[in-house]
Amino acid sequence: MNVLETEWWTLALPPEWWADSEDDSILVGDRDDVGCIEITTLHKERGEFDLQEVRDIAVAESDSPQDWRKVNLGDFLGVSSSFVEESTAIREWCVMHGALLLFITYSCDEDNRGMDDAAVDELLDTLLVTSEQAAAP
Repeated sequence: MNVLETEWWTLALPPEWWADSEDDSILVGDRDDVGCIEITTLHKERGEFDLQEVRDIAVAESDSPQDWRKVNLGDFLGVSSSFVEESTAIREWCVMHGALLLFITYSCDEDNRGMDDAAVDELLDTLLVTSEQAAAP
């Protein structure tokens, strides 16, 4: 198992998954090229996020109405949703830990919908804040 480590969070990657940094986000995918995860990290300048604020952000950032459900991903708490748009199956998460907010999107062809769901869920459950982030006030 490989560990992807950023300044703010870590993620355990099975050997069949790869990770790459692109602009302001991290891309994670499987070697079969079924789908891809994109993770964007944001920080609140003052205070911490709460669940209602995260839900409001997720709704505001969505292009279409979605059913957002509460979710835990490792050290993170937030909301998730899934939908199909233009033949692409999309799963989205908006999760927080303190002043840290992650936008996570997994997308694949609609024909492959559900194929990697268990693997993606297992992978995202390994999301942990770094020790420096956890110690931050």
